[in-house]
Amino acid sequence: MRRPALTLLAASLLLAAGAASAADTAIPAAAVKTAEQLRDRALHDGTAYAVLKSLTTEVGPRLAGSEADQRARDWAVAKFKALGFDKVYVEPVTYPKWVRRHESGAIVAPFPQHLVLTALGYSPGTPAGGLTAPVVGFDSLAALKAADPATVKGKIVYVGFRMQRHQDGHDYGMGSMVRVAGPVLAAAKGAAGYLLRSAGTDAHQRAAHTGVTGFKPGDKTAIPAAALSNPDADQLERALAYGKPVEVHLDLDCGFDGDYTGANVIGEITGAKHPDQVVAIGGHLDSWDPGTGAIDDGAGIAISMAAAKLIHDLPQRPDRSIRVIAFANEEMGLWGARAYADKHAKEVGKFLLGTDSDLGAGKVYRFSASVKPEARHAIQQIADVLKPLGVAYDAKRPGGGGSDLGAMHAKGMAALTLNQDATRYFDWHHTPNDTLDKVDPAELAQNVAAYAAWTYMAAQADGDFGSAPGAFKGDGAEE
Repeated sequence: MRRPALTLLAASLLLAAGAASAADTAIPAAAVKTAEQLRDRALHDGTAYAVLKSLTTEVGPRLAGSEADQRARDWAVAKFKALGFDKVYVEPVTYPKWVRRHESGAIVAPFPQHLVLTALGYSPGTPAGGLTAPVVGFDSLAALKAADPATVKGKIVYVGFRMQRHQDGHDYGMGSMVRVAGPVLAAAKGAAGYLLRSAGTDAHQRAAHTGVTGFKPGDKTAIPAAALSNPDADQLERALAYGKPVEVHLDLDCGFDGDYTGANVIGEITGAKHPDQVVAIGGHLDSWDPGTGAIDDGAGIAISMAAAKLIHDLPQRPDRSIRVIAFANEEMGLWGARAYADKHAKEVGKFLLGTDSDLGAGKVYRFSASVKPEARHAIQQIADVLKPLGVAYDAKRPGGGGSDLGAMHAKGMAALTLNQDATRYFDWHHTPNDTLDKVDPAELAQNVAAYAAWTYMAAQADGDFGSAPGAFKGDGAEE
């Protein structure tokens, strides 16, 4: 019997139920099965933890422009080669070199005592012998913005915003704003120096969280800026609450020291059918200097290297190339990311899909995507494979590409965001406590499972995800 033609309504219902049209991007059934096997294999694979242990032990802290910067790049080249990547190369990145030599601080009146603090990136040093000045306190950046410059001039400004723990770490948006924009604002109002409560969620550890400010090389108005540990911020606030003049002494020996040329380090697994088309993953190779950069962002390097290694070890190479990028100097202004995006902007259409990992090693619990509408079916297929890992797909959120590959997304690369559980991440972020013991090997392996699965599925897709110059402008991923 002849079947009736499929009506438009029936076709719409099928699409709504998840069926793909002929024009949709889709993942072949064989690739889905292989991705499931990769996912399950990754949960019992120790490559990522071994890579992370190697990086944090053999190199340790990796401040951009420091002596360890070159050691980290040499380590990355050697590790890519040892893992069997087909192509390993570097792309130079030049940026301002900032150095930290010495830092100390103290309340000198009315209750003399030592303060635990750390200088902030791009802060100038204090004059020889240090800086002593009265402190004026604010509970928020908004309060500082509203302040009469006369109340600030010649004083050390303190802003006491306190971050709270959240799974998505959203308080860091304001915490980093207080650190980046706060010193610039205080300087514009005539302040002599700047202190903030550390942008971190730990309540009891007496360790300050460093991070970059918004100052630029050659900025003659820049003022010395530092972050207090949370207990020391509490102490300063208690002293201010007495209503007596509070004076603080800062002695920071830090500042710019010319320019430095580092590099993004890149490893590739060459695609069998479309070698010029790439799926991009990675993390940033640099770290702040107080800790060993395990969660920020050694974990991201380890996750991406290990995920690609699992794909490399399959019996057949993926259809498209897998590119792992260890970005230079993310911490002080996304220098490697911006250089990479500028260099490869004209090739953005060849970047099938991408994202990087830069929020520690907590379990991935959610993912989202910025892709063309015709690729949503393929994204749903990826979601189905990630679901057993405890990863939920949020179809209403954009995918920003991560901290570094976000720059390529801004050029038009289709992108994912894989959200990790950041409940405890900001306890250790940018502190001496960013060390290997904060990484749970099982949680790290879950990240590798998610990355290996989606990366392979994207590489095997029939069709593309919509990458093109300016394709996702204004998608809200920057929020």
